[in-house]
Amino acid sequence: MTTILITGGAGFIGSHLVRLFVNKYPNYKIVNLDLLTYAGNLENLRDVENAPNYVFEKADINDPTQLAQVLEKHRPEGIIHLAAESHVDRSISNPVAFVETNVLGTVKLLNAVKNLWGADLEGKRFYHVSTDEVYGSLGDEGFFTETTAYDPRSPYSASKAASDHFVRAYYHTFHLPVVLSNCSNNYGPNQFPEKLIPLMINNIRTEKPLPVYGDGQNVRDWLWVKDHALAIDAIFHGGRTGETYNIGGNNEWTNLALVQQLCDIMDELLGRTPGDSRKLISFVKDRPGHDRRYAIDAYKLHHELGWSPTVQFAEGFRETAKWYLEHEDWLEHVVSGEYRKYYEGQYQD
Repeated sequence: MTTILITGGAGFIGSHLVRLFVNKYPNYKIVNLDLLTYAGNLENLRDVENAPNYVFEKADINDPTQLAQVLEKHRPEGIIHLAAESHVDRSISNPVAFVETNVLGTVKLLNAVKNLWGADLEGKRFYHVSTDEVYGSLGDEGFFTETTAYDPRSPYSASKAASDHFVRAYYHTFHLPVVLSNCSNNYGPNQFPEKLIPLMINNIRTEKPLPVYGDGQNVRDWLWVKDHALAIDAIFHGGRTGETYNIGGNNEWTNLALVQQLCDIMDELLGRTPGDSRKLISFVKDRPGHDRRYAIDAYKLHHELGWSPTVQFAEGFRETAKWYLEHEDWLEHVVSGEYRKYYEGQYQD
């Protein structure tokens, strides 16, 4: 049995990847390593928690002793590393936490895997999942490619850029068999409601203000999370060692247009008068270093591995809204007192 260890598997993207691998590869043992911080939630995996090929390990990638114990216990042939602090706003409030998890945590994981595998690298793979934010900000035209120079603008993107560099350094220096991917903004079920789409869904549901940064014209490329999981699957199994692959949804929206679209969908699903929820939109002070536009060129991934997005944004948007409305208990569980305190401090006019 091939053993794959997925870090951050109880988080948003990680839980979708764990579910895909558990169900698609019954002959794999899938080990989910997660510390279960605020955004890690085992409720995301209730449907597979009793699967015979699934194991959960609560551990901290920043603790070398815990890492060594888990790796020695399961001796994985593959690592897919998603564990990370990922919210730009939080990185502005507490940059050090992002350095500790995203940079130091990644290096400690690389060291632990290097020690486990030693010289026996045949059939091994370390897959590092990163973000398009490492590339900085685009103007009105153009796309990020795998050769775009790094130009991170926030503590979050700087920490991910540093971790990318360390992964590549371990490939060149220690010949660790690595592969990397940089993805655009993800959306879909189970996303923690500090992120834009679930935040707006939750606020529309409870008829609270919809805070939009600045003039609302910042552009993002949106990727259906299950398409991202399929891309990771394709890259893990077929990507060339040492290479980077960009993953994008080919769905560019301004933040304001996205929120307006979501208002209209939610009004329909909730049986409200069309246009009611748009009245909740409020513009708040822009966040520092707010990148203007992201857009991904995923040609390399499509050309080499045949991956393309399967879900168009209108369909995915509606399915996401319906999921949150059908899982209000999940929302209530994750929106803790700590989150409410963070929210109140973040979105001040």
